[in-house]
Amino acid sequence: YPKDPDLPKAGAVSYMGFPLLDIDERVLGHLAVIDTEPMPEDPKALALFRIFAARAAAELQRLRVEAEVRKREEELKQLVNSAMDAIVQLDHDLRVTRVNPAAEKVFKCSKDEILGQFFIRFLGDKDVEKLNRLVKELNDLPESRRYLWIAGGLPVICAEGEQFQAEATISQFEMQKNTCYTLILRNVNERIEAEEKIRSLTVETEYLKEELKTLLNLDEIIGESKPMLRVLQDVAQVADTDATVLILGETGTGKELIARAIHSASRRRDKPLIKVNCAAIPATLMESEFFGHEQGAFTGATKKREGRFALADGGTIFLDEVGELPLDLQVKLLRVLQEGEFEPVGSSHTKKVDVRVIAATNRDLHKAVQNGNFREDLYYRLNVFPVEVPPLREREDDIVLIASTLAQRFAQRMGRTIQPLSDRDIRRLKSYSWPGNVRELQNVIERAVITSQGGRLNLDRALPEADKGTSATSTASVEEHPERIRTIHEIEELERQNLIRALEATNWRVSGENGAARLLGINSSTLSSRMKALGIKRPR
Repeated sequence: YPKDPDLPKAGAVSYMGFPLLDIDERVLGHLAVIDTEPMPEDPKALALFRIFAARAAAELQRLRVEAEVRKREEELKQLVNSAMDAIVQLDHDLRVTRVNPAAEKVFKCSKDEILGQFFIRFLGDKDVEKLNRLVKELNDLPESRRYLWIAGGLPVICAEGEQFQAEATISQFEMQKNTCYTLILRNVNERIEAEEKIRSLTVETEYLKEELKTLLNLDEIIGESKPMLRVLQDVAQVADTDATVLILGETGTGKELIARAIHSASRRRDKPLIKVNCAAIPATLMESEFFGHEQGAFTGATKKREGRFALADGGTIFLDEVGELPLDLQVKLLRVLQEGEFEPVGSSHTKKVDVRVIAATNRDLHKAVQNGNFREDLYYRLNVFPVEVPPLREREDDIVLIASTLAQRFAQRMGRTIQPLSDRDIRRLKSYSWPGNVRELQNVIERAVITSQGGRLNLDRALPEADKGTSATSTASVEEHPERIRTIHEIEELERQNLIRALEATNWRVSGENGAARLLGINSSTLSSRMKALGIKRPR
């Protein structure tokens, strides 16, 4: 416009439009308004139209991701249907809910004759008891390991009464909060190959669903303060490289969001981002989770399983809470970083992978190295490009922006209208130290929207701590209400104020005869660690 020849024909006199861009600034389309009369210059109308354009772009991208999810699910369906192994899905009562064409051949009857039948119809009396025992055994296994190779096979009776011995596996999964089971029957080698393909497609499907969830939920980086702009600048500089990144920051600061931003802007964006929470995996299972295992590698390893590094091949692996890794596994992680190879548990064959590593921790890894709890060589391999995410208390300029944005989004999700933050709300939010960082702020704002009345945020119930912004009022509150049960954040704030008082009393001396550690009755290393965790720094 105004060079488009069709516009004058339509009587267009004025025009307002915006390009529709995705999160990578790629053009998805164009949204425009054309009028036969001159449009007045109205900043509010322009801002409102910009919001409509952003919503339209988000909707277009959501539809694209949903289409890709449907495509992956169709691929998974086609793979199941084309498998040579008989695949039978059972509900919690062991009724058949789904079969593939190979199962129709095995049981010598049509799908319609099988569906809805109790699976025990195809078993002998002894094997019914065996199946029930296997189901109970599955229920007792950890959620991440609910699969079994059926030792000795499973004799199956087809519709014509013929019986044959089938090598089989059984696994349990949750679908729409219902417990279901999958039986895979026939040649064990073909079965393993089919399972690996199914697992790979399932991982990709879950990855795409996670990406869709990210588009629809509140998890995005919000911030315009100088500390956050420095972080975003670091992300932009390192994203398009394959350099290993170490993200540092307190709990709740959004380290995973930074990792996702780096992956999304990298050349590996079309491949999976596999997340591993190193603090959530039992030490005995860590090596198997990281590198996979062969069938029979240890008790309970009834089938081969790919590890997280193999699933991330070509993409990125995010090692959250990397400081919790045991020393013996640190050696093997170092080898992957140096050589790009590893051996699955129980295998003598080396696997090569091309994986970018992004790690995150809320611990002081340098101090962990000095204490002998973390390998120095691994620390330097991970610390190629450190990105330090500041705590929310150091981003005061962002608190109101984040709170306002979250309030409007929560209100929209709940179908409510929320008024802008009042001056009193702003003062209260800024007076609080936010030990739980952005995660705590998100929870507080959600509670405030839920309990809001007349469009006004209710911070009185959502954040009673905000009125206790100083150590004096905090202490007074404790003395006035010693019997009240306190939240973990209140306890952390009380601890923080107590440590500050001790440090101020000793002129900020940590160790030694006249240090704060001795005054508090703790080791100086413990005091330094708590100061780091609570974000306590000596004033300049």
